[in-house]
Amino acid sequence: MTADIWTALFIAILAAFVGYEVISRVPVLLHTPLMSGSNFIHGIVLVGAIVALGLSTDDIERGIGLVAVIMGAMNVTGGYVVTERILAMFDRSKSKGGSK
Repeated sequence: MTADIWTALFIAILAAFVGYEVISRVPVLLHTPLMSGSNFIHGIVLVGAIVALGLSTDDIERGIGLVAVIMGAMNVTGGYVVTERILAMFDRSKSKGGSK
């Protein structure tokens, strides 16, 4: 049991480090297309969290599953809101000097 916890902790820390390194090297120009393209992946993560919550058997698993569902839903919603706001900045039909 102790080895499983240490393995899970190691994987979580490694994933956080690799994720930070990958994201920090993405050029600013690519953030919007990558965000809008990866929102569906966040949706799949949310579905996985819902399935895991549905298959939980004790209170600890239900608590972790509930936190995962809430954080997944916030991630999906936030991703779409940010993408919509960024894309609105490039909307030419609403610009002041644009022709109609």
